[in-house]
Amino acid sequence: MNSTKAHIAALSLLDRALIAVTDDEMAALLAGLPEDHTTAVKRICDLRDEDTDLVEAVRIAAHKGRLNGDLQRLGVVLSDACLADCLEQLGDAADMPTEEELLAVIPGLIERHGLGIVRVMLAATVVGEAPVSAMIVGLLKTDETVKLAPVELKPLAPLLPPKADDEERLRLKAQRKERKAQEQAEAKLRRDQVARARNRV
Repeated sequence: MNSTKAHIAALSLLDRALIAVTDDEMAALLAGLPEDHTTAVKRICDLRDEDTDLVEAVRIAAHKGRLNGDLQRLGVVLSDACLADCLEQLGDAADMPTEEELLAVIPGLIERHGLGIVRVMLAATVVGEAPVSAMIVGLLKTDETVKLAPVELKPLAPLLPPKADDEERLRLKAQRKERKAQEQAEAKLRRDQVARARNRV
């Protein structure tokens, strides 16, 4: 797998991990972020209106952020504390832990940060191309504790009503269809008249 495909696959994992975080988990995480992290999240989400729901703003920014890097940036900022805790727990093994060493610290991380955020941290680590990325991908796909369930991507907002020009196009299309049907009926009538005239001759 080339690097571009690997990066896209990693972003997909991070996207799924963020979707799997419940709104309550996300709200609690955002409420507990240090001020500089909160500022960073708002900047990534381009949040200017303080009345805007931050959880929803994060969802929208993550959904749109695969191409411009915002998805990756959100993953890093939101899971920063969890990652720091993970590295501290791994100690000397932090740079290149074995699967057993990583699995040994995950229950404590889940207890302190929540399963959703641990998944985001693991997925963000893969996007960051950590040396143990392949191992973490395996865990997110198969480990009974942290594996990601398949998710169905849903629209973030109700579909907008058709625009005026869409309505006009539909009206013209209906008129063309009606005109075509009328022309076909007239052509059939003419053919029938010709056929009857021939039969009389």
